[in-house]
Amino acid sequence: MGQTVRAAQLDRPGPADEQPLRIVDRKPPAPGPDDVVIEVGACGVCRTDLQLAEGDLELRVRPIVPGHQIVGTVLAAGPGAGHQVGARVGVTWLATACGTCTFCRSGRENLCLEAAFTGWDRDGGFADQVVADGRFVVALPEGGDDVDLAPLLCGGVIGHRALRLTGLSTGDRLGLYGFGASATIVIQLAVHLGLEVHVATRSPAERRRASELGASSVGGYDDLPPRPLDAAITFAPAGSVVVAALRAVDRGGSVVVNAIHLDEIPAFDYSLLWHERSIRSVANVTRQDAIELLDLAVEIPLVTHHQRYELTAVNQALADLSAGRVSGAAVVVP
Repeated sequence: MGQTVRAAQLDRPGPADEQPLRIVDRKPPAPGPDDVVIEVGACGVCRTDLQLAEGDLELRVRPIVPGHQIVGTVLAAGPGAGHQVGARVGVTWLATACGTCTFCRSGRENLCLEAAFTGWDRDGGFADQVVADGRFVVALPEGGDDVDLAPLLCGGVIGHRALRLTGLSTGDRLGLYGFGASATIVIQLAVHLGLEVHVATRSPAERRRASELGASSVGGYDDLPPRPLDAAITFAPAGSVVVAALRAVDRGGSVVVNAIHLDEIPAFDYSLLWHERSIRSVANVTRQDAIELLDLAVEIPLVTHHQRYELTAVNQALADLSAGRVSGAAVVVP
């Protein structure tokens, strides 16, 4: 290992176009008993990273290195890490969980009260190297470029969880409200499952891409689908979009909110919720979610859409994401 490694460090939040992350040199990290040191090959840029950088999510550790969609190679491992040096691995949003609480013991470690998160509680992947708890690192399938795999480890995994929470099966009708990196993966999962998909987004370019990926219909947020939906997933961090999706679902349908941060949901008439419609959130991910999604990625196979940025251009990636200039997923490559 070299004498120093580079990292994009957040000292204090600020607007994305004012370069809130600072490139610094750090000592190479060393693994604890259960840790692995990973040489980062690629790290996806998530809207959660943007919300941390701009202060929509309060910092838990300062300074912090964001980034939680990490693909890389194990450089060093503690005795309890469970991965060998040279292994190709992925790191997700879930950094650790206690393993003993009611949630963890029932397969819901994503709800653990003691959970810690990559790039929020522990330094993340906007760096040359990162330390991760080896017990929460996932083995990656053979093949595939690091840049292609990185978007699967957050947008893909959380999208997979959100889709599962809808409870839909072959022939059902699904709405996707917002069509960024996560939704472009979910539509592929949905089409593979045999669902009829309606996509709502403001962007004409995203509507075209949705059609190319198999959407049965496309429109704006306020455009009703041709037929009422059995469920919808919202990706835009706007409460008004949740109401738009609720307006489109059929009796007994559900709206799954795929967001860690959401502005206020505006008041709406109770008739939109009547007839056993429901709204539910999806929170974090589990290791099993990641394993299932990676298996599907090989089976389908999933195709990711991305824009590539050097580590020194990570602030540009955040600014582009904030301004809606990213097509698919932004991925940082040290």
